[in-house]
This record gives sequence, structure tokens and C-alpha cells, in this order.
Amino acid sequence: MSRLSDITKKATLLEYSQGAAQAATQPIADFLAPTVGVSAPVGFFKKYSEKSRFLVPDTRRASGGAAVRIGWSASDATYNCHPHALDVPVDHIEKDADESVIQEAAALAAEIGALSHEKIVSETALAAVGAGESISLATEKLDLIATLDEKIISIIKAAKYGSLMGVGILFGAAAWVKFKNHKSVSGKFTVGIGTKGLINPGVEDVGGLLLGKPEARVSMMVYDSAPEGKDEDIKFVLENDILLFARHSNPTRRDPSFMKTFRLNGKWMVPGTYETEDGRGEVLKMDWSQDVQATNPNCAKRLVLTA
Repeated sequence: MSRLSDITKKATLLEYSQGAAQAATQPIADFLAPTVGVSAPVGFFKKYSEKSRFLVPDTRRASGGAAVRIGWSASDATYNCHPHALDVPVDHIEKDADESVIQEAAALAAEIGALSHEKIVSETALAAVGAGESISLATEKLDLIATLDEKIISIIKAAKYGSLMGVGILFGAAAWVKFKNHKSVSGKFTVGIGTKGLINPGVEDVGGLLLGKPEARVSMMVYDSAPEGKDEDIKFVLENDILLFARHSNPTRRDPSFMKTFRLNGKWMVPGTYETEDGRGEVLKMDWSQDVQATNPNCAKRLVLTA
């Protein structure tokens, strides 16, 4: 057995690789579609729509009567944690090095895996919310704060989960610039820095202006829209878009959050090794299984800011 194989079996490397993966994924993907740990690769989850909404049951039980039974039905959806994998070759010269070489390879795999996951989550979210509602910034007396408050109220009503459910706001890069510089927003920031009173609001300050102090983030995910062989055309996955959605910080298979990532417990970025075909080297492999689902599109709104 090789030294590389021995290192990958250490519990510390498993903890490191999973920690690196979680740290890389956290910013946007885990904000939009937080993880629900599951024990089996295939199972049921509650998927809500206009026809199948979340209903709060009456839990009162009459003396001698039956309790409300919470279970699964034929109308429930099925998640399927598809396998994902990344390979990172380790040069034969490095094979006998210390554990830091493997940690470096694990960190590289975590970063690439996180980018792939974030793109999947973003594309799934946009497909679920559709074209959205266009908001013209040229509209006279447009109040963006009031507009967002109105959408937040509709999301809270649709979720029917009370204070257990939070609301998230995800700004596209261009949308954030337009939002914070709009006259209906910029005048509400009163934070001063230094003697010059420089106003420099961040996205973390937005929640204080809105109903319920929702969490807010900015998506910086980009992609090349040009076909292979052509000059690159880099675009933001979210550009002029603002997504508002119901999110639970500790989601389950049943709560009415907008999106979730179903992932096998303890199987996130599991390291291992195998020899190359010619027997002259080894490859660090990272394996995981997951399924990204828009579990409640009814609890999300998409606004598209136009000039």
C-alpha cells in the first residue's frame, strides 16, 4: 500500500477535505440551497406548489382520539443523490511528501467542486423562478425598498412557516450596483466613516432597511458564454437580477424552503486514491453524492432591474 493511500485514510484528512469543501461552498450555493443531510441516496421530500401548499396541521387531540399523523404521500417528490467526482493527479515525485501535498490537492478539488455546485444551484434557481418581473429604474417615484418589502411579505405569506422561516435576498452583481446607488436607497444609509462622512454601504447593511432584516448576499459567479474556439465572453450568472426567497437555516426534507441540496451524511468530499493506468503515478480522488432541488418555487420572487 502506498504512502499516499495511507494518508488519505486518516480521519484528519477527511475532516480537512470536507471542511475545505464546506468553506468553499458556503458563500452563495449554501445560501440559496442549504444542505439537508440524508441517510439514503434516494428518498422522499415535500415539494410545494400552488396546488400543493404547506398547511399547518391542527395538533389538538380529543380524549381517546387519534393524533395527526405526519407521513409521505403519493404526491411527494423523490430526491436522487447523483454521484459527483473529481480527480487530482499527484506527481510521482510528490508521492512520498508529507500530508500537506494531499491537503493542497484536496483544497483544489474543493474549490473546483464548489464552483461547479454554485453554477448548478444558480441555474436551478433561475429555471424555477422563470423570467421574473421587470422593474424599470426610470419609473417616476420608484421606491426599491418598498418594492422589496412587498415581495418579502408575499413570500412570508406563501411559506406559512412563521418566524421559523427566514428570507434571503441574492443580488446579481449589476443589480447590487444599481440598487445601492438608486436615489430611493442611497439616501437611507446614514453610516459615516471618518471626518468626511463617507457613505459606503455594504450588502450586509441592506437587511436593516427591510422587513424582518433578511440576509442579503451578492453573487459574483461568472461563466464564458462563447462557444469553444471563439473569443471569451464572460458574463455573470446573475447580473441584473434580484432573487428573494424563503430559506431555513437548518432545513429538513419537509419545511417549505425555496431550495435545498440533499447530500448523503458524512459523504461530502470523501478522499481516496487509485493508481494510474500505466502504474507510474497515483491520483487523489474526491467523491460525493447530492441532488439540488427547487422544493418550493412558490416562495421565491425574481426581479430584473432595467435602465
